[in-house]
Amino acid sequence: MGYPSKKKEFCYLCTSCGNSYNAAVSGIIYLCPVCSKENKAMQPPKGVLKTVYDYSDLRRKIESFDDFKENGYLDLLPIKSLSSLPQLRVGNTPLYYISQLDGRKLPFHLYIKDDSQNPTFSYKDRASAIVSAFAKEQGIKTIVTASTGNAGSSIAGICASQRQNAIVLVPERSPRAKLCQIIMYGARLLPVKGTYDQAFELSIKISETHKWYNRNTAYNPLTIEGKKTASFEIYDKMRPAKSYRIFVPVGDGVIISGIYKGFEDLLNIGIIDEMPLLVAVQSEGSDNLIRNIGSHSFSIRKSLTIADSISVDIPRNFYYTRQMIEKYNGECISVSDMEIMSASSVLARNTGVFSEPAAAAGFAGLLRYHRDDRLKHASHNIVLSTGSGLKDTGPVEKQLEIPSGLEPDTDPVNDLMKAGLRY
Repeated sequence: MGYPSKKKEFCYLCTSCGNSYNAAVSGIIYLCPVCSKENKAMQPPKGVLKTVYDYSDLRRKIESFDDFKENGYLDLLPIKSLSSLPQLRVGNTPLYYISQLDGRKLPFHLYIKDDSQNPTFSYKDRASAIVSAFAKEQGIKTIVTASTGNAGSSIAGICASQRQNAIVLVPERSPRAKLCQIIMYGARLLPVKGTYDQAFELSIKISETHKWYNRNTAYNPLTIEGKKTASFEIYDKMRPAKSYRIFVPVGDGVIISGIYKGFEDLLNIGIIDEMPLLVAVQSEGSDNLIRNIGSHSFSIRKSLTIADSISVDIPRNFYYTRQMIEKYNGECISVSDMEIMSASSVLARNTGVFSEPAAAAGFAGLLRYHRDDRLKHASHNIVLSTGSGLKDTGPVEKQLEIPSGLEPDTDPVNDLMKAGLRY
């Protein structure tokens, strides 16, 4: 049985200075107004806010995870009612168990969390759903965001279902499949002649000028609240396992911070007593987050990778992500584009899960750990697959050879048998 859910006030905690802001009093707030004054161009912003709840009250109130789950996790969400969420099914994505790869039994347990099953085929729907629901409760009709494609198509689709307006700024060279999605959902698409970071800054100026609600990750604190929900689902399915490792593809750092935040919430209300081991996986061609974690100053290396969704020069959630990785002893690894494309192929032909390059980066990280003998026998390992391969087929198409056509009266079986096919 569930319990009557009385919505408590929540507040925002600055991850840089520790200042607290009451959400009911502050209204719409993005970054800490004190720390954000110190922010400089071409550097990750300080003053990213963390949403915190009355955990002591929730400890007394929530007797079991099942009660918490039955109430739709509402007590740890920054919205008043589940009815504010879009009617599209967001979250509750499958967790597939994989016992072997290429015919070889794995010495460890492998699970794929397939978030390409969300309505717009990416993990970003989790954040968009919460942002949209909050905007709906505040009477806000227009939401603006900057995106490399997935966040844009996500907010466009979610807004379409909620009868809200979406304005999406993207780098001009974003994958066309994602741009088509944005347009088909009825959003206003604004291509920018520049990088994602330039689109990000322009979107902030536009939202400030026109008083539109901004969805940008590592800017709007509620995006992390949406992205954390996968943690609840993972815990629900993995409850028999005492410990596990989660491989997360990383760009800005918001998804991995969201996963940390979800488990941290469960720690704070006494549901769990141990944080899973999270692995931040970046492309070698865009490693600006993990490369700078141990540095005293932040240096930028121009991003160049086929994994466009995690191609970021300035990781906007750098400081919050570094804080969580250091606090909970997380691990980091970078993988090459070649490893990413190989991982995408291995994943698809062994599991039926077709991931875009950015999503396959997490699996590439796991395969590297496996090759380096870093996965203990019988250990439990989860890979987040964050977006569908149909979102960005360009890199894949370049590596595939499509067979030439057959004459209609040809029997191709003999040729297939000669090529090694067996029934």
